[in-house]
Amino acid sequence: MKKHNFSAGPSILSDYTIKNSASAVLDFAGTGLSILEVSHRGKEFVAVCEETRALVKELLDVPAGYEVILLGGGASLQFCMAPFNLLKKKAAYLDTGTWAANAIKEAKFFGEVDVVASSKDSNYSFIPKDYVVPSDADYFHFTSNNTIFGTEMRYDPNVNVRLVSDMSSDIFSRPIDIAKYDLIYAGAQKNLAPAGVTLVIVRVDALGKAGRPIPTMLDYSTHVKKESMFNTPPVFPIFAALQTLQWYKEQGGVAVLEKRNVEKASILYDEIDRNKLFKGTVAVEDRSIMNVCFVMNDEYRELEADFATFAAAAGMSGIKGHRSVGGFRASIYNAMPKSSVEALIETMKQFEKQH
Repeated sequence: MKKHNFSAGPSILSDYTIKNSASAVLDFAGTGLSILEVSHRGKEFVAVCEETRALVKELLDVPAGYEVILLGGGASLQFCMAPFNLLKKKAAYLDTGTWAANAIKEAKFFGEVDVVASSKDSNYSFIPKDYVVPSDADYFHFTSNNTIFGTEMRYDPNVNVRLVSDMSSDIFSRPIDIAKYDLIYAGAQKNLAPAGVTLVIVRVDALGKAGRPIPTMLDYSTHVKKESMFNTPPVFPIFAALQTLQWYKEQGGVAVLEKRNVEKASILYDEIDRNKLFKGTVAVEDRSIMNVCFVMNDEYRELEADFATFAAAAGMSGIKGHRSVGGFRASIYNAMPKSSVEALIETMKQFEKQH
């Protein structure tokens, strides 16, 4: 039976990525060595790192003056590194979910944090709209996609200060106006690679102005100067990321991926809205195209466990919702084929017929 991987992360990867990465575990670049054991200083892996950073720039149309660096520590380390490097006096943050709240908590160690709006009181079921970003803020931070709650900002905000964004779960799912940002960061384990590497895109001339000493390892400038080789990088996840980026390019780039993602999400949301057993959990206008959250309608709540069992028997893996929301969550990242989404829809229809 085919398994359909709807896990929120670590999550589905393309067959291209998995097959090429598996092959490199046995023999990397004809060296006779596994990618798991090669030196990060060897010419073969240095070439992998260079191509990875170059493809990020190509696919996202990164303008001059920005650098791509590959780090460890996940987005959670970036909650600290971003304000450490960029917050001089005050930063503005939008509170739209668990990870946004964690970023706010860390930023408060480095200066004043103005939380311009929050949807916490509504269990983060919408993206606040009517907020004002103070003009004296050093930057405005937002989480573009809220994996746990299923909301997404599929646009680059028009505000009067520089932008910083956690794009961990929707990077490469849409074109981005990079020039508006000082910093974009993304844990790779949702839309790029296995867990272990973090993608950072940083405007170089925004660095070195925070007015505080920064430990070497936490200074973006260190990693820009050393081209992501200051310390031993996460070799295997970077190799896998390169495979994903090559696959993205083969598919036609980010614009093509966005069109596919919108189509996949649209047909799944249509079924949620049509099916009498289910309902969505967030404001329609803020629905994520990456993480589709839904629950049983109130009168069918007692069927939740039954549907989970039914779906698992049909090959649906990883659709259990986060405990903060309950119900179900179908994560349909770039690598998720439309056929898997259609299989989930058919499963929902069959369960409806039984009840």
